[in-house]
Parts: sequence; C-alpha cells; structure tokens
Amino acid sequence: MVEEGAKSLPMELSEKRGVENNGFVQNEAFDEKETETSSQEETPKTCNVDVDTAAAEELALKPYAGMPKEVLLKFSSQARYRVTREILFWLIIVAAAVLVCATITIIALSPKCLDWWQASPIYQIYPRSFKDSDMDGNGDLKGVQEKLDHITYLNIKTIWITSFYKSPLKDLGYGAEDFYDIDPMFGSMSDFDNLLAAAHDRGLKVIMDLIPNHTSDKHQWFQLSRNRTGKYTDYYIWQDCGEAAGSITPPNNWVSVFGNSSWQFDDVRKQCYFHQFGKEQPDLNFRSLAVQQEISNQYQTGTRHMLSQWLCEKVQLNKVESLFTGQNSVKFECGLVLLQPIQDIIKFWLNKGVDGFSFSAVKFLLEATHLRDEPQVNKSQNSDTITAYSQLYHDYTTTQVGMHDIIRSFRQTMDQFSREPGRYRFMGSDGDENEDIEATMMYYGTSFIQEADFPFNFNLINMKNLSGNSIFEAVDLWMKNMPTGKWANWAVGSPNAARISSRIGKQYINVMNMLLLTLPGTPVTYYGEEIGMENIASENVTFPEKSPMQWDGKVNAGFTEGNSSWLPVNSDYQSVNVEIQMAWSNSTLNLYRELTALRNNELPIHRGWMCYIWNDSDIFVYVRELDGLDRVFMMVLNFGQESTIDLQAIVPSLPSEAIIRLSTNFSNAGKAVNTKLIKTEGGEGLVLEYKTTKPVHTMQAFQGKCFVAEKACYSSAFNLLYMSC
Repeated sequence: MVEEGAKSLPMELSEKRGVENNGFVQNEAFDEKETETSSQEETPKTCNVDVDTAAAEELALKPYAGMPKEVLLKFSSQARYRVTREILFWLIIVAAAVLVCATITIIALSPKCLDWWQASPIYQIYPRSFKDSDMDGNGDLKGVQEKLDHITYLNIKTIWITSFYKSPLKDLGYGAEDFYDIDPMFGSMSDFDNLLAAAHDRGLKVIMDLIPNHTSDKHQWFQLSRNRTGKYTDYYIWQDCGEAAGSITPPNNWVSVFGNSSWQFDDVRKQCYFHQFGKEQPDLNFRSLAVQQEISNQYQTGTRHMLSQWLCEKVQLNKVESLFTGQNSVKFECGLVLLQPIQDIIKFWLNKGVDGFSFSAVKFLLEATHLRDEPQVNKSQNSDTITAYSQLYHDYTTTQVGMHDIIRSFRQTMDQFSREPGRYRFMGSDGDENEDIEATMMYYGTSFIQEADFPFNFNLINMKNLSGNSIFEAVDLWMKNMPTGKWANWAVGSPNAARISSRIGKQYINVMNMLLLTLPGTPVTYYGEEIGMENIASENVTFPEKSPMQWDGKVNAGFTEGNSSWLPVNSDYQSVNVEIQMAWSNSTLNLYRELTALRNNELPIHRGWMCYIWNDSDIFVYVRELDGLDRVFMMVLNFGQESTIDLQAIVPSLPSEAIIRLSTNFSNAGKAVNTKLIKTEGGEGLVLEYKTTKPVHTMQAFQGKCFVAEKACYSSAFNLLYMSC
C-alpha cells in the first residue's frame, strides 16, 4: 500500500499545487519483474495527501534529492549531461596544459632573481664601536642585537660584522687566537647565537670576517709548531736565520706591511718565522705539502725531490696526477695540509647559520718558495735602509700562483651550504688599492669556476682628489673591467679609511650617499656614514675613523651607559646623532632612507642599465633605465662648484621637463625643472624622473657608455620581467 500510495502521489500533488518529481514518475528504478506484478494487482484507491507549500518549493530546488544511485546513473548517461561533462573535462585539461606551458615559458624567459646579497645594501659594523651593552666601554654582540631595528629602519637587509674572534687584540683583533670562540670583550657564543637568531627573525642576513692568512702567536697551532710537534711543525713559515756579531740576519729583504723586516726570530724553535703583518701575527704556511711519491730508480734522490716539488707547485691543489708511463712513471700527491683546518672553520660557522664570509688578506696566502729579495722601487737606494712596505715591489709575497686555487677551495666549501633554496652563502674577498684592476677582477673567478661573488671595491675611497671627473674615472674603471655578467659593488667608507666627512668635506656626504645608492651593484655602508659622522679630531687618537656610534645627545652619545668608552666620542655628537636626525626631515639620515627605499622599489635603479651622460670637473651625470619601462631616472651629482648644464643638448630625446624625485635639498623634491637649464651647487645631488620612449642605451651616441649586469625587460601587460628583449 505504501508503494501504491507513492505512485499516485504525483497526481494528487498536481491537484494540490504540489511539485511533480519526474524521477519517481518515470519509475526507472524498477526492474521488469516488478512492473509485470504491479500491473496485475488491483489499482488502489487514491490517497489524498496535503503537501506543505514550503516543502514543495524545496523539492523544486532539489529535483533529484533522495534519488538512489541507480536512478542518478540513468540521468548521467543522458546526452545533455554527458556532453556538458565532457566539455568541462577537456576545458580543464586544456587550461591546465596552458597554465603549465605558460609557467615553463615564464621561468625560461625570466631573468635570474637577484640574490639577497644583490638586492640590499650591506651595512658594515665595527662591533667594538657600535653599542656597549654591559657598560665596560666596549661595544659587543648584545649591543649589535639591541640596535638591529636601526638596520631595518634604514631599509637594509644585510649586516657585515668585522672580526670578533678570541684574540689578544693586536691589530684590533685581526689575528685570531681561536677561530672557534668569541673574544670575551664581545660576549659569548650564546650571545652570538642570540644575535644571529634575532637578525634572521627580522629577515636580516649576517656576514662575518675570516682572515685565513695568519693567526695570533698565541694560537695553539703556533705553540705546537714552535715546538715542532707532529703535523704542526710546518703549519707556519720557518727559516734559518743568519747570525753575525750577535745579531740576527733575516733570510731576505722582505718587509712587513707595518714596516721593518717580516722575519721574527723565535727563541723556542731557534728559527725565524714569517709575518706579513705584525710580529704577533705569524703567517700560515699554505705550501705545507704532504708529498707521496713513487719514482723509478732511473732518477737520483735529489732529482726526484726537485721534480716532485716542481710538480706539486704546478698541479691543482689536492689532486693526484700521474706523469709519464711505463718504467719512467711518476706518481705523486700534493695536498695542502692547511686547507682542511680552514675549511673546518668555515663549516663550523656556516653550520651555525652565518650567511656568508668576507675573506680578508687573501692575496698574502702564498709566498715564493725561492726566498729571493724583492725588487726595490728605487734601485739606487741602499738596501740596508729599506724599512717601509712601499719601498719594495712585492712580486714574491703577494698574488702567487696557486692562490686562486685556495680561494676556489673556499668557494667549494661555501657551495656545499648553498644548495638549500633561499640559503645561498655569500663569499666576498678584499680588493686591494695597490693591486692593478686586472688582478682584482680575477677574484671573481672565471666563467666556469667561481671564486668570490665580488671582491670589495674601494675605488671611491682611494680617489686622490674629488671632482666629477675623478668620480667618473673611479666608476668607469670598475665597470669596464668587470667580467661580463658579474655584479658590481661600491664602498665609500671602511674601518681602514677616513670617514667621508673628514676625507672630502661635510658638504659632500649627502651627494656621496646618493651616488653610492644609485649606482648599479651592491652598496656597502660603513656604520655612521648614514648620519654623516666624522673622524675624531684629535692627534692622540690612533683610530679616529672607529669612534663610537652616535645614537643620541646624551652622555657618551648613547653608545654606553658606563663612565667612558674605549675611544672618545666625537665632540659633535649632540648635533650629529641618530635620534635628532630621525626627527629632522631634511637630515642626512632621512635622505639615506629615501634613497634606500628608492633603490629597493624602482626596477631601473635596482637592476637596470646605467649609461654615462656627462662628466666634467664639477658634475657627474648618468641615467638608470630598464627596457620596457618608459620611466627613467637621471642622477645629476655635483662634486665641485656651482654648475649649470643643458642636458637636452647632450640627450636630444630628453623631454623639456623632468621631476625632481629626490634632492639633497629636500624642499626641491617634487618640483619640475627645465632640462635645458639644470643648475646645481657644490655638494648638491638630484634624482630626476622623466618618461621617454627612446632609452639612452639604445642610442648610437652612447654605445660603449652603458652597462648592465644581466639584461632584463619589463612587461607592463603581465607585470613581470623577461630576458628576450
């Protein structure tokens, strides 16, 4: 009776304005047997059912509700459903294929993303002078951690902390007593771990110094070497010294960087050891060879020794080779004993999470084995009077054959830790102001074998005089010699050079920062340059460029809450400090922040072309532009006296007006200027912005004057970069 009632339900629903459920009316769920049986049965009486209107409407919204699977399958095979379903299926397949192809195309055509060491300026911290946390007058690692927010305030993502290894602090700590420990002056290993974690929490990267050339004479290696203990016997460079009339005669005329002989007699070992820097900093012997040789009886013992030594100097480090075959075969192995200990040091700090190293004094790693006297600059000078480093050509004590092999081995160790995405480990090396530019560029490595990501560039520090021409020459010297595809870098201050304000004058600090932050490549800022700090004006101070950071106008400039600091604070700290400049809109600090923000946010300055426009005794003008973008930035920087220039005469496609995006005089920002008449005062800098459809780097007149590290083009339609311009 229930079934019969269900069958008559649609008719009654119609009479009661109900909704017919076609799924049940069609009776497609019943098999043939049930149909025959039901036809023979007596037709039941009609059962009237009152159907609620709301329930009927719900049924109308869900016509297939409650249907068994078998019924639904019957409907799914109908053409209108099957065709729709197949169309949707193939549309999804095609869309997925298009998406995959588009993704592959975008990846293939997109230029390489900038690594973290390219994308942000680097802020160099001399920790002893940055911030004192324990009131002993010396800056420390906890102090650096306290001031990390200042780094982020500057829009900087990378800090470079100079040497803080345990050390007797001769030469300000650049001779390590223990490469695996922190000097108590700077804190503990726990302090370093906390600093590193706090920096990474803020998205900052941390670079530290490593000086592999030498150690302190207090180092355990040296103590074992002077006592001729096992493998440490030859860890340092030892030579017999002559003795005449009770005085020691060194093996040759080699002179220390700090002056006087680079040989020092040791009373324990009764030999002289070699030191390129202070006598408390003995040089490690990277030629300490573990030689295994098997040579046929045709060779005399002396000949075998000479041959094996010659071969070891010629082959690559740690590489076993065979020379000749048959009876005259020579088998040898040359391994630099010291490479593994230095690599272990690198691994120790990288395992802690350090993001990179700056390798210092690398050109001193090897010395010539023949120990000949180095040539005199003045050949007529009495050799006995030579005591200064500058009086000799250092042909036998710097940049020797095999030095770059050692640097490459450091690179290989670094690369072992760079395989994890987003964890690339940066490697920098020190350039040298006394090296020719070609020798400096070799630190980049080759197209196939990488060394440093870049050697640090001190061209802007080492200028003899300041002018538009000298700035151009310093920039052009690096750009035209840099290997194709490599990345530039620029520094205007360092712990070993006078500060900008003291070196070239206060009025040029802002324009130098503007130059630094708008050139292509990675800018390196020495702490305090963002507020225009000066050297300490005192003849009694040995390191005037390392004065304590000036945080505020309180006693000791906020550097320490103790009674004194290791170096006196500059007397101008009440007017030149972070706190006061944060509140002053037209300050050196706020201009620096605006410049870092501009660099970070504008693609042409971030990674675009640079083209020289003009230079003379006063001004240096260049543009930054990117293919596909009609927006161009032109820098007009005055390093001399008041000057007026007609830029339209130099660049005919230049529009008649440009907008001052940034100026060393903040009040000028946002103003329009006539490009036929650009006037600047000494020390003034302008960042002009204009639109053009003809970039400078495409003009024939500027061929050879434009540079780009890695070509990229901008698509405004898709808001992405691609390579095939």
